Amino acid sequence: MSPTLETTVGQWVAQRPNLARVFEKLGIDYCCGGKQPLEQACRAKNLDPATVLAMLDAGDGGPNTGTVDAAAMSLTELTDHIERTHHAYLKSELPRLAPLVDKIAARHSDKNPRLAQLANVYRGLRAEMEAHMVKEEQILFPLIRQIDRGAGNGGSACGDIANPIRVMEAEHQQAGDALAQMREMTDDFSTPAGGCNTYRAVMHSLAELEADMHRHVHKENNVLFPRALAAAARTEPISV
Repeated sequence: MSPTLETTVGQWVAQRPNLARVFEKLGIDYCCGGKQPLEQACRAKNLDPATVLAMLDAGDGGPNTGTVDAAAMSLTELTDHIERTHHAYLKSELPRLAPLVDKIAARHSDKNPRLAQLANVYRGLRAEMEAHMVKEEQILFPLIRQIDRGAGNGGSACGDIANPIRVMEAEHQQAGDALAQMREMTDDFSTPAGGCNTYRAVMHSLAELEADMHRHVHKENNVLFPRALAAAARTEPISV
């Protein structure tokens, strides 16, 4: 069935991953806000739903370079993909960017006091995401792989599979809020006149970080987690 205005934004991107670019251009949140119906998301951004629907139906997302069909993967394949792609990126990029963000805050906060706040928000995001990835890799993803093997319904010491998923989704929202704050503080990651090369490079990297986080969180919130919950409901509990 073709998606409609009543289809959630997350389902649109789950069915047609390349359309993420359209939502990014329009400023529509398809990851943490992916549970909103398309019409509601358009109204919230003062966009005409019929125009947006026509753009999406036309497939106006550009070439499908670098996107994957997460919905076509098994649960195990998708958790492996997220670790190899998005977790690996964050484990490299978050520590690389940290001293650079501090550097531009130290050098330019006299002209732009928001940069000091930017550095604080970035440090919080980094700490949150590094702890978040540990919980996913050591607790949630192993449970999902267990379910994918048909070995159980995700029962564990921390409750059924829904409990860690709720925690991860709440942390995704916190990370999304931090990224939105950083975008606002930097005027959409722009470099002011007279900004040095480090400033320009940091703004570019923060924009890339945000885009990757949107793809990352979408794959979890709108594809992996709903499918894991559905699979857990179909699977017999583990015998003990």
